[in-house]
Amino acid sequence: MCSMVERSGLDRPRGDAPGAASALALPGDGEAARLAVLRALTQQPHLSQRALSEALGLSLGKTHYVLHALLDKGQVKVRNFRRSEKKLSYAYVLTPSGIAEKFRLTMRFLARKEAEFEELQKTIAALRLELLREHAVPASAAGEAHQAREAKR
Repeated sequence: MCSMVERSGLDRPRGDAPGAASALALPGDGEAARLAVLRALTQQPHLSQRALSEALGLSLGKTHYVLHALLDKGQVKVRNFRRSEKKLSYAYVLTPSGIAEKFRLTMRFLARKEAEFEELQKTIAALRLELLREHAVPASAAGEAHQAREAKR
């Protein structure tokens, strides 16, 4: 299985479990890791680092690294609360600059993925044309094969 790190571009240690935000991550993409952490903390601020790590499919070390980078930049702050009488827990809350960073990262991520999607569409169209030209596959056969694949989805 590919982890979020593999799909979002993280270049630090990675986990092998896919997570809810795993579609964001590709190797070498630290922005995707920050966005995934910010999104997860927006939805579940009481996640522990371990639970966050598992949810995102990141190693615990990578999660710690990204989370502390966000804390150091003032984009996330920690609030203590009591989970039980004997144990303190933390809630990670996005600051106004964290919310702005999440917005900025989301816009960049979408722009990058839309550009990749357009390139992929061009490549697919070129490959279909190549099939038609080089292998004398009738246009209807190429279209039917495409429709059959779409129907399976």
